[in-house]
Amino acid sequence: MADKTIKITLQKSLIGQKPKTRATVRALGLRKINQTVEHRDDASTRGMVHRVQHLVTVDEN
Repeated sequence: MADKTIKITLQKSLIGQKPKTRATVRALGLRKINQTVEHRDDASTRGMVHRVQHLVTVDEN
């Protein structure tokens, strides 16, 4: 059985965001607007996405 994955896309700029928010987006592997990365759908990833939910969109597979 394959692990579920989620696609996370950075939709908004990090300009003016707090350093912790910037660090979270960077830890997700996002650098540029409209860049998409895939991560396993687990609790730690969901927590990071929740912290930056105003900047990203999530596509569940």
